[in-house]
Amino acid sequence: MSRAFEIAREVDLPAAPDDVWTAITAGTAAWQFPTGLEVPADGGPPPNAPIETWDPPHRLVIRMQSPDGTFNALDYTIEARSGGTAHLRYVHSGVLADGWEDQYDAIGGHTDFYLHTLAQYLEHFNGRPVAYVGQPSAGIEGPETAGGPDAMDTLRAALGLSTDAQVGDRVDASLGDAGPLDGVVDYATPEFLGVRTADGLYRFFGRNHYGSVVGMSAHLFVDGVDAAAHEAALKAWLDGVYAPQRVR
Repeated sequence: MSRAFEIAREVDLPAAPDDVWTAITAGTAAWQFPTGLEVPADGGPPPNAPIETWDPPHRLVIRMQSPDGTFNALDYTIEARSGGTAHLRYVHSGVLADGWEDQYDAIGGHTDFYLHTLAQYLEHFNGRPVAYVGQPSAGIEGPETAGGPDAMDTLRAALGLSTDAQVGDRVDASLGDAGPLDGVVDYATPEFLGVRTADGLYRFFGRNHYGSVVGMSAHLFVDGVDAAAHEAALKAWLDGVYAPQRVR
């Protein structure tokens, strides 16, 4: 049985409307994942994209329709605020198919995490070239054993964090062949964990809470990143975290 939904959020962002507009149109790899939109050099709307409203830097509306009648609409409204900052109202609406309860909860949790990551990007890395590490929208998925109820606790332990890790906690961990993770927790809920380093944003998704497995992605603001090799190394590390002898 399908069901209509709407999730609305309002956030203040530490950047001017033009920078926010660039981030949500041409820079999604820096805080979410590559969407495939290619903004023309003249700043016009991307051709052949499901865009209903294109009004830079004030409003963007995207609507994606599926043959089964379900759809997803993303509505961004940007307003200037004092001190060169901006206010974003974001509305995600649509129709979900069977299993909508888990889908709805997952959309809400991911929305909060992505918008937080947008703010982190604008505050700490605005305008820097980025290498997104992971598959678009899916990131890097753990193995089947990363789907248990305590899977995020296992992940936190692998990063040297307690089960009640808080924003501001230091992280000094090894990600195997992907290298060290030296940073600070910038987001912490039972379902999600964010770690910010000097040159990147590492995102950990507790999708085990929504019927899937724990996953991750990374946004690296350094030159010369081999994204494919880094993804393979992070995948190997994540699989190792959930090797049978380590899963609790």
